[in-house]
Amino acid sequence: MTRSLPTRRLPVTDAPRRRTSLFARRSWGETSRILGILRKETVGGALLLVGALLALVWSNSPWADGYRSLRDLTVGPASLHLDLSLATWAADGLLAIFFFVAGLELKREFVAGDLRDPRRAAVPVAAAVGGVVVPAVLFLLFAGADGARGWAIPTATDIAFALAVLAVVGRLLPSALRTFLLTLAVVDDLLAIVIIAVFYTTSLAVLPLLGALVPLALFAVLVQRRVRSWWLLLPLAAVTWTLVHASGVHATVAGVLLAFAVPVLRSTAAGGPGAGPGLAEHFEHRFRPISAGVAVPIFAFLSAGVTVGGLAGLATALSDRVAVGIVVGLVLGKPVGILAATWLVSRFTRANLDEGLNWLDVLGLALLGGIGFTVSLLIGELAFGLGSARDDHVKVAVLTGSLLSALLATVILRARTRVYRRVHEIETVDEDHDGVPDVFEREAGR
Repeated sequence: MTRSLPTRRLPVTDAPRRRTSLFARRSWGETSRILGILRKETVGGALLLVGALLALVWSNSPWADGYRSLRDLTVGPASLHLDLSLATWAADGLLAIFFFVAGLELKREFVAGDLRDPRRAAVPVAAAVGGVVVPAVLFLLFAGADGARGWAIPTATDIAFALAVLAVVGRLLPSALRTFLLTLAVVDDLLAIVIIAVFYTTSLAVLPLLGALVPLALFAVLVQRRVRSWWLLLPLAAVTWTLVHASGVHATVAGVLLAFAVPVLRSTAAGGPGAGPGLAEHFEHRFRPISAGVAVPIFAFLSAGVTVGGLAGLATALSDRVAVGIVVGLVLGKPVGILAATWLVSRFTRANLDEGLNWLDVLGLALLGGIGFTVSLLIGELAFGLGSARDDHVKVAVLTGSLLSALLATVILRARTRVYRRVHEIETVDEDHDGVPDVFEREAGR
């Protein structure tokens, strides 16, 4: 008689684990908040494109001297060393508002958003780092030692420009991919401001920099006490900006420092985190329309104007090794860096792409990341000087690289429209008519 062998039970640790998703949906509250931000940025992106187009048309018209005279017009008090050209006011002043809003969003993500979870933060943070390192390396390979100072030009993603393209070619893009793009761009902005502060500060005056800590500290005390009075906060912010500008550190850094001082969560006395949006979100609602609708479009108008000189001038500009490095960095370096970093996170965390998505979708987003405009133009001016011949080549290269990236992203995302439409239909079904799509309720219950 044959005895049967006992069945060996596998230990619990040998049971298959549920793999996490790289682009899992956020909660409906967070998703709807971010979709609202994206709508505002999309409008800002359209205005940015209008401003850039007007600048290009005017600077290549018979009235080009008028554009240059407007751009170089000096205004401001000389006694405070603020007699600056309009172009400089746009780069140093208006972009401080842009970075203030970016800083508010970044702090909120790390304190109350998905970036507070290291597992969720890993993908956009790694993608942003990859999207900075690879373009910089490729730029240096092509530009050589002569143009090395511009290594950071192709490292920045212009979220407004990218979303303007996305509004046309990817309006059905799944919410998880949209939020990934926004988070990537926000982290990208932080890296850009660190690069500007560390590598593009040519001379440092310590006393004004230390002096800036005084109004900054007063601003921080007031906002921590939930003071919203503009007549108190705005003068302190202006003094902080003025002293940072006088120190030699690029004045946009002041915008980020002020943003980081603003509390994200409501105080216990005000009902705690569950009682509604905190002060950071309140300020963001106030200043994002100013940033997207005024500050960035005016900067684009005063910075994008470059006299191309026809096809011959375009060929001359794009034959510059610096220009070649910028185009290669934006069109090739950005997507390779973002895609490679995302794949590495997937490889080492054993995370899958969300259902219905594949790596072609990540490639499309990575190509959108190659749309560099606002910060790229700013770094070009800092690296080579506003109005210099090489700065003109930088502008042509940034515009060319951004346009090529947009066209390639369009091809990829258009090819996936059928998939995106199917996901969009799933994400908009609300059978119980409670205002929250059913798929978000099921995932919240899970």
